[in-house]
Amino acid sequence: MNKFIGTGVAIITPFSDAFTVDVAALKNLVKDQIENGIEYIVVLGTTGESATLSSSEKELVKNTIIEANNGKLPLVLGIGGNNTAALVDEFKNTDLDAFDAILSVSPYYNKPSQEGIYQHYKALAAVSPKPIILYNVPGRTASNILPETVKRLATDFSNIIGVKEAAGDIVQAMKLISLVPKDFLVISGDDMVALPMVLAGGHGVISVIGQGLPKGFSQMVRLGLEGKVKEAYKLHYKIAPSIDMIFAEGNPAGIKSLLSAKNSCKPVVRLPLVQVSDKLKQEIQAFVDQF
Repeated sequence: MNKFIGTGVAIITPFSDAFTVDVAALKNLVKDQIENGIEYIVVLGTTGESATLSSSEKELVKNTIIEANNGKLPLVLGIGGNNTAALVDEFKNTDLDAFDAILSVSPYYNKPSQEGIYQHYKALAAVSPKPIILYNVPGRTASNILPETVKRLATDFSNIIGVKEAAGDIVQAMKLISLVPKDFLVISGDDMVALPMVLAGGHGVISVIGQGLPKGFSQMVRLGLEGKVKEAYKLHYKIAPSIDMIFAEGNPAGIKSLLSAKNSCKPVVRLPLVQVSDKLKQEIQAFVDQF
C-alpha cells in the first residue's frame, strides 16, 4: 500500500455565497494538490462537510474530484457511520470503481466497547470491495480505538490496511506503531504531530493544512520519511502557527479561511458551522502573506 505513504489531504467542499457546491473551485483545488506534491486525496470526510451534503451533492463532489484528478492521484472515499447494518448496505451499493480505499470512522455517539468496535469493522471487512483504513478520532466519536484493538483488526482482516490515528496522543501512537504488523499503515490524523509520528515509525498523514500549504507540508512529511530530521523540523516550525490558526475556531472553517486568503475558494461553511471571526481571518491572511 505504498500509494498511501506520505501526505493525503482530507479535501474540503467549497461552497458559493448561495451555499451551493462550487465546482470550479473544487476542480482547481484538486489540480493544486496534484501539482504540489500531495500523494493522495480523501473525498467526503468530515472536513468535506459530508454531514451537511445531500445525496446528489455527494455524487457531484465525487464526480467532480474523479474528473479533475483524471487518475493522477489515488483517491480514498469516506464512508462511516454509527449504524453498522446501514453501513454494510452502503458499502455494498456504492460505486467504488474510481477509489483505491475507504476511510471509515469509528462509530460515533453510541460509544461502543472495544469488542463492539471490533465487530463493527469485522462486518465492514466482510463486505468491502476495497481496502479499509480505520479512523480513530475520539474527540468527535466519544470513544477511543485502543492499540490492542487495532492490532487485532490488522491481524485478522487482510483488507484492513491502516488506521488514521487522530487521538492526539503521541504515546498511544507509538504504542500502536510498536504493536501492528510492519506493513500496516499508521497514518497521523493530527497535523501538529504528523512529523513526530512519522519519525516514530508512522507512514504519513491525512492532513487538513496540507491542502492549503501542499508543497511545504508534503515536503516536510517526505523529509521525515527520509530521516532528514533537521530539514523536516525547519518546515514544521514554519508551518505550525497556521495549524493552530485553522483549528482555533473549528474545522473546516479555519482551512476555508486560509484557502480564501489564497483566493482558492470562498470561506463559506454550512450551519451549524460558521465562518471564523474577523480577528482570526486577519491573522490567517497575515500568515499567508508572509509564508
